[in-house]
Amino acid sequence: MRTTDNQASQGLAATEERLRLLIDLTPALIHTALPDGSLDFLNRRWLEYLGLPLADLLGWRWTSAIHPADVDELVGKWCASVASGEPFEAESRVRRADGEYQWFLLRKVPFRDESGKILKWFGSGTEIEDRKEAEERIRLIIDTIPTMAWSVRPDGAVDFVNQRSLDYMGLSFKEQIEKPTRAVHPGDLPRVMEKWLADLAAGEPSEDEMRLRGADGEYRWFLVRTAPLRDRQGKVVNWYGISIDIEDRKRAEMELRALIDAIPQQIWSGPPDGKIDYCNERWRADTGLSLKELQGDGWQTMLHPEDRDRVIKAWHGSVLNGTPYQQEERHRQFDGTYRWYLSRAVPLRDGEGRILRWYGTNTDIEDRKQAEDSLRRAHDEIKELKDQLYRENIALREEIDKSSMFEEIVGTSSALQEVLVLVAKVAPTDSTVLITGEPGTGKELVARAIHKRSSRAARVFVSVNCAAVPPSLIASELFGHEKGAFTGATQQRLGRFELAEGGTIFLDEIGELPAETQIALLRVLQEHEFERVGATKPIRADVRVIAATNRDLQTAIDAGTFRGALFYRLNVFPIEMPSLRERREDIPLLVEYFIHRYARKI
Repeated sequence: MRTTDNQASQGLAATEERLRLLIDLTPALIHTALPDGSLDFLNRRWLEYLGLPLADLLGWRWTSAIHPADVDELVGKWCASVASGEPFEAESRVRRADGEYQWFLLRKVPFRDESGKILKWFGSGTEIEDRKEAEERIRLIIDTIPTMAWSVRPDGAVDFVNQRSLDYMGLSFKEQIEKPTRAVHPGDLPRVMEKWLADLAAGEPSEDEMRLRGADGEYRWFLVRTAPLRDRQGKVVNWYGISIDIEDRKRAEMELRALIDAIPQQIWSGPPDGKIDYCNERWRADTGLSLKELQGDGWQTMLHPEDRDRVIKAWHGSVLNGTPYQQEERHRQFDGTYRWYLSRAVPLRDGEGRILRWYGTNTDIEDRKQAEDSLRRAHDEIKELKDQLYRENIALREEIDKSSMFEEIVGTSSALQEVLVLVAKVAPTDSTVLITGEPGTGKELVARAIHKRSSRAARVFVSVNCAAVPPSLIASELFGHEKGAFTGATQQRLGRFELAEGGTIFLDEIGELPAETQIALLRVLQEHEFERVGATKPIRADVRVIAATNRDLQTAIDAGTFRGALFYRLNVFPIEMPSLRERREDIPLLVEYFIHRYARKI
């Protein structure tokens, strides 16, 4: 049994010797350490680099080969790894045999048994002098550029700040690393940190403006830009940033803003998406709203409810199409009243036509709109007076034409007296009257008598002979027409119902009306409104209707040529005129009347 154990031990020792020989032949610097972190082995490559005889390894302190400036940090990291059992990695300068120092990347990993207990630490040293020299050259270049530059690890911790940054802030590298936000203006810090953490989480390039304190205690404005560096898998391995001094630009902006605030005009601007981000003091003062309340789409709350949909639709159209914007719109003032403004906006584009910003103005046009309204009302009044004069002129001419023929109703017969009693009874009312009788019995004279004894006597009396107007033109004659309503309608024309507004219209020969015109007349009697031919807007009618006919309308209704509904609307107060043969006793009076009348003319 003992022989077997000895053979196994000898085999294991031989294997270890072969492994040690292989490690010694490896060009890498390899070493091992005990679980407590003490060094127990250096391969031949390490010993040759350090110029350390193998016999001196026992009791040799490895920290004696580390650059004095690196010892504390390196020992601290190594002790932390030994305590936690986590792999170790650090960069440090190591002295070689000739006394010169070179940079190495030192790594150690623990070797554990099945229970997880650390049995040994295995480590390597990789010479990185060329890389560090390249980094130093780059650092020197970065330190000489007139821009503050820095880098940040993926977790947000600062790992590099160039000399320009340290000189400006008057801080040491350690001070800046420990608290990188110490130079940010307190008024900007909450906003800056909120944005930076959001950008860090999103992993996207960012840009912000903030005030940074210089070594003299004064703050200056900087434009800070950051961008992530990613590995081939897209993972962020580091962040790089620069801070550009924009103090002069910000001062110019503030001076320009002060000038804009002094202009008696509402001025505003916004990014390409059309969300307003700035407006001058004049707009804020006029509306009583703060900049924050007006920003974004907040300005839409001050629009007049009747204008809001139209204005928003027009503005969205301009933003979408990139076209200039112009609208007249009402804005609510600080006192709750509304004033008219002419709002204009144009886009500012770059060399490739992309919109950079929108710039706009709001010009107060309240006085102009008031003047336009006054002018419009005056024009409407003039038009109404003109139409009234036209109506009265037409009626007056008809009165003159008729007066020479019919000055009064002549007769004393009982049949005529019965008619006059009915006239006196119906005249004070606004009832529709239907006068029937043979031709020549004086139906129009009775209609005029009703008008003269009514409350409408001071207004016009318009007479229309329905049989004398062609059927195709009767609707236009009664209700008027719009320009272009039919061939030959070269201008707008008022109908007889409009001419008779407030007075009386006499429709003689009502039985001759075409069927379609009967429908329109029925609407006037029922709804008190009508439409001009070719128009869509109804016109209210305040007119008393007196109709006359020598036809038997009941027979016409039976024959289908006259609407029954219209007849019942007209026949509210019927008056039947007696023929001359029914009033023979009036013939001597009529003869005497005509003798006197024509004698005066001769």
